[in-house]
Amino acid sequence: MSKRKFKPYVLENIEIISAGSEGKAIAKHEGQVIFVDFAVPGDIVDLYVHNKKKSFCFARIHKIVKPSDERIEPFCAHFGTCGGCKWQHMSYPIQLKYKQQQVIDAFERIGKFPFPTPENIIGSAQTQYYRNKLEFTFTDKKWLETLDNKDELSVAEHKGLGFHIPGKFDKILDVQKCYLMDDFHNQIRNTIKEFCVNQGFDFFNARSQEGFMRNMILRNTSLNEWMLIVVFKQNDEEKINVLMEYLKNTFPQLTSLLYVVNDKMNDTIHDLDVNVYAGKSYMVEQLEDLKFNIQPKSFFQTNTEQTFNLYNEARKMANIQSHETVYDLYTGVGSIANFVAKQALTVVGIEYVEQAIIDAKENSAINQINNTHFYAGDMKDVLNDELIAKHGKPDVIITDPPRAGMHPDVINKMLELRAPKIVYVSCNPASQARDIAMMQEVYKVTKVQAVDMFPHTHHVECVTLLELI
Repeated sequence: MSKRKFKPYVLENIEIISAGSEGKAIAKHEGQVIFVDFAVPGDIVDLYVHNKKKSFCFARIHKIVKPSDERIEPFCAHFGTCGGCKWQHMSYPIQLKYKQQQVIDAFERIGKFPFPTPENIIGSAQTQYYRNKLEFTFTDKKWLETLDNKDELSVAEHKGLGFHIPGKFDKILDVQKCYLMDDFHNQIRNTIKEFCVNQGFDFFNARSQEGFMRNMILRNTSLNEWMLIVVFKQNDEEKINVLMEYLKNTFPQLTSLLYVVNDKMNDTIHDLDVNVYAGKSYMVEQLEDLKFNIQPKSFFQTNTEQTFNLYNEARKMANIQSHETVYDLYTGVGSIANFVAKQALTVVGIEYVEQAIIDAKENSAINQINNTHFYAGDMKDVLNDELIAKHGKPDVIITDPPRAGMHPDVINKMLELRAPKIVYVSCNPASQARDIAMMQEVYKVTKVQAVDMFPHTHHVECVTLLELI
């Protein structure tokens, strides 16, 4: 017998009871969990259920019967279409409440280990214009809210520059104003689009992999340095020079004007040459009295002010003494390693990306820090007996892995080392909880501190202190 095709249906007068970990709100009906887009806890809504699984289903709001007291008017015209800032219709204190709860839920449901009551989450002083990096994509077929007049649009009117529509690799929302980064970035982006349209430059098509204008990346620092990287599909020197010269003359505020030619099937530029057209090849950021050179391909936390708060919490939890050796795992460009080096006898940083380690060493040098040692390679291979014999067992381990968390081999090595303290910095409470659970026979959690790096999103960072039992 063939499987019966699911037929969407409407549920009336359903209360939204919570906010989920992936930016979706949560309701329940007849014992089944319903995940809802763009709802706020406290809303009474009619729901259009469009997908159903065995124990849960997905829905969108069909009608708001009674709005929650915590529902506010979204400030961005692109809200609901753009994939970012999914919580901007929710008051900021309530956002923080559910981010804190996300950490607690992960530790209780995934980790299942004892932990103290978390400290109050550290919210972001800036809830708009807080990012220091954004990436945009050119398209020859921008996303249209309605298809009514699609055939009436000219080739130029179909062109767009903006963000990917969630779940659609080839659909780009043409962004007019974004509130994530200093407003100067809107001027740059909109000017580039207008100039390229007027010049008749072809915009990229993700399906055919054709089109001259492909991507652009904007970065800035608290020292008011700006980096623009324009990514072209073809190495057409004449067209490249026309645009880059125009940008150099129009935006003298750009301290780094760079470009990349990418004719690959994917958008990553990490394996490509970055060409300096004008200015410097890097930016300079500052945390406390430390300066960090940020190269075009370098990772640096995207909310600078909250980066300081995050690293400061990690440093306070570590409580490093002048005779102690610190291992900084997944060190990146050495941000945390250099941030804590002043308190330590020595700091050993390990990172997979070789260029990041080059940057880490340079960041130590420009800050005249001479007690750091950096190594590039796979963590589970580099963190070995030879390295430990050279630098000694760590008194403190600071680990800041990617969203997927740590490899079991790395966790087993940490258990073998038995450092008195581990400070675990995470951008994903779920993988953090899973990793800590693997260490609970040896370590106990003694402090938990959530930090909001990304207002109006469901994402949350968490710093956790583990101490030997």
